[in-house]
Amino acid sequence: MSDQLPRFAAVERVVHGTLGVLMIACLLTAAVLYNGSLALAVGHRHAVELVHVWSGFALPVPLLLGAASSAYRTDVRRLNRFTPADWQWLRSKDRRSGRIRVGKFNAGQKLNAALSAGAILLLLGTGTLMFFTGLVRLAWRSGATFVHDWVALALGLLVIGHLVFALRDGEALRGMWSGRVSARWARREHAAWVDEVRPPPAG
Repeated sequence: MSDQLPRFAAVERVVHGTLGVLMIACLLTAAVLYNGSLALAVGHRHAVELVHVWSGFALPVPLLLGAASSAYRTDVRRLNRFTPADWQWLRSKDRRSGRIRVGKFNAGQKLNAALSAGAILLLLGTGTLMFFTGLVRLAWRSGATFVHDWVALALGLLVIGHLVFALRDGEALRGMWSGRVSARWARREHAAWVDEVRPPPAG
């Protein structure tokens, strides 16, 4: 019996990677646009602004294209469903011990996905109002700018936290790069999911 389990399909890995590149591009260009010292050091403000704007408009594209994959749609449904084990996982201090049997995604990953999706929608909406200046009156654009700035800051912190947790778990990172993880890691971190993909023998 193989000690490796398939975790993510190729489409899911491409969507995740593309979204990550676009997100980093948005955050880095935002830092340049809003920080005077960085803006002076980098220069080319118009080019930076264009990269920021079009990377932002492109953020939903990989998410929408990924919906053509059944594996992707299945995982979206998993991310969108909280179970009693997820609530227990959130309240537990030893949530990574393997004592709580969670599915393919733990509650932290589900919250990260929900917050990221919500932030992308807010940034897309407010960014559209800021870019197409004739859509609404000035007061609305000012409000959109305020919301856009603070949501972008919150999303930046969320992305940093996501990267920190990913880099601390090499096996999870490998699963996203290669699509496969060790059965031992999966049993400890996602035992209920292991039972889905490798049901225990009867009796």
